[in-house]
Amino acid sequence: MSQLQRIAIAPSQFQQGQILLTKEQQHYLGRVLRLREGDRFIAMDGKGKWWLAQLAGEQAQVLESLLVETELPVSITLMVALPKGNGFDEVVRCCTELGVTCIAPVLSDRTLLDPSPQKLERWRRIAAEAAEQSERSFVPTILEPVAFNTSLSFANSQQYICEARGEFPHLKHCLQQKGQMTNDKGQERIVIATGPEGGWTTQEIENAIASGFQPVSLGRRILRAVTAPVVALSLITAACEV
Repeated sequence: MSQLQRIAIAPSQFQQGQILLTKEQQHYLGRVLRLREGDRFIAMDGKGKWWLAQLAGEQAQVLESLLVETELPVSITLMVALPKGNGFDEVVRCCTELGVTCIAPVLSDRTLLDPSPQKLERWRRIAAEAAEQSERSFVPTILEPVAFNTSLSFANSQQYICEARGEFPHLKHCLQQKGQMTNDKGQERIVIATGPEGGWTTQEIENAIASGFQPVSLGRRILRAVTAPVVALSLITAACEV
């Protein structure tokens, strides 16, 4: 199936064995991808369902459901202190490719960006495009930005906060030593937070520790705010994916 083109659809577009295509999707399939009547493609709803479909005018006929096993065996929530400029676009794109489940943009004491509602819409679109490109079954959830200190409650999960300064254990060692913590689906759940330009404040680190977060290091070098989330996700995926 790797040679077939893929498009993301809304779950509501799948009706009685048919996929009702929007005008934009019809244009994309016909004019951009150059598919013709009867050509096949893959439709994915971002909720874990994939279908082999055949183009039939303004709709597509579903030929069969597809089993896709591209998701990680862990659920990863990434809390990212918003970097300046458009850096968060790249964080969303790369971390979606790496398998993140949920991205929670947070406003820390040193956050410089004040995001608009249009930014959130853009980030969700980037996540959908990246999930499609990397052949993921699910599109990550992008939450609305909230203050860091108000978003520290996560039950039943491994919780880490990345800190460049100080003598903290490396994340890779903590992942190997931690016991299994599972969610209600029997899946291991990890929450990891990465800081802004300038790093977390001492108070933020203390608040995180009080909420059950373990401070960890990502190495001896100081990473940029847009690099740290990618490194953290890479370490987690390397530890949990066989």
